This record gives sequence, structure tokens and C-alpha cells, in this order.
Amino acid sequence: MDKILLKDIKLYGYHGVLEKEREIGQYFYIDIEIFLDLEPAGITDDLGNTVDYSVVYDIIKDINNKNKFRLIESFAQKISEGLMSNFDKIKTVVVKIRKPDAPIDGDFGWVGVEIKRSRENA
Repeated sequence: MDKILLKDIKLYGYHGVLEKEREIGQYFYIDIEIFLDLEPAGITDDLGNTVDYSVVYDIIKDINNKNKFRLIESFAQKISEGLMSNFDKIKTVVVKIRKPDAPIDGDFGWVGVEIKRSRENA
């Protein structure tokens, strides 16, 4: 299956279990993999036959800006739902969210989640 990739989307959000995280905020890094058939777009050179990745970015940014999730699992789920509901062409979407400044007393690069959601007929 073909895919569209958006990597290292950097957004400042107010997500986290701790109240401090939802007040001060921090950066989140998001990767998206959108699985769909890109052959029609490749043949026709027509944006109508693919998924406009600028709209994908805007959907993710809007979800980030309008919410304060306690769990990044919920954040990822909302992104997957937003993308699947806006684009019928998407068969499967993988959402990965990295949180480099998680409130953990230790030395680590980042924590994160990765979810994969598919249409039932995909």
C-alpha cells in the first residue's frame, strides 16, 4: 500500500496528566503515515485523487490548539479520527506522538505512543 508521510510536526500543546503540564505546556512531535492508493494521483497529477497534506497538517494543528488532553493516547486517537473522518481515501493511518519533556525523573530521549487505525473494509 502506498503512503503519504508527515514527519516531525512540532506543536506546542498543553497536554499531560499533571496540572502543571496543562498550564505551562511543552512541545510535542508528531509523525503521520497515511496509507491509500496513490496510483490515481500519480496518473492524473490531480490533487483531488490524493490527500492534501497541508489540510492534514491543519487538522492536526487544530486538534492540538483546541484541546488539553491528559493522555497522549487520547491525542493520537483524536488525530486518527479527525483524519479518517475528513478523508474517505485513507485506508489506514499511523499516528506517532513523541513527548521529550515528560515529567520523569530520569535521563531519556522521549516518551511516546504509536497507534494504527484502519477502516473496517481496508
